[in-house]
Amino acid sequence: MAMLSYLHFDALNPSDFLPLLNNPDNRKHLIEHTLFTADSAKAWLDGKIAEDAIPGCRVRAILCDGALAGWCAIQFQNGNYEMAIILDVKFWGLGRQVFHEMMAWAEELRHDQLVIHLLHTRPEYKFLQKIASKVYETEIFGETFTSYKIDVEACLRGPSELSR
Repeated sequence: MAMLSYLHFDALNPSDFLPLLNNPDNRKHLIEHTLFTADSAKAWLDGKIAEDAIPGCRVRAILCDGALAGWCAIQFQNGNYEMAIILDVKFWGLGRQVFHEMMAWAEELRHDQLVIHLLHTRPEYKFLQKIASKVYETEIFGETFTSYKIDVEACLRGPSELSR
């Protein structure tokens, strides 16, 4: 298992995120946006730091064996707390490990449910379908997402496919 650590965004330089944010393989699974510059990456980072300060939210950079692998968040969007995991293509296999950590955060933050929105370019995830209490289509910023509503307690306590 990879050694993961989670850092507050203010521990990193905004330019550290540029390769991740501008990588074409990563971008095809995110809402379309212009390429980031040093200035726009700083504004984005500042927004994530502000979001992390909101009660019930947690935003962290993900390091894998010391290298920036991506970022993750429990954030309040569109009336729900949502889980976001954005990993650089080189680290895509770490999603379940990050997911497990974030479910523990959700319990710590006393969330009953989280929603995961995956852009229509992403494949369906049997793993998420098995643990979701509801799977539905959502439109956000003009893009179509497959949304998975996850019951935190059932996911953490009940028998599930998480360990398989």
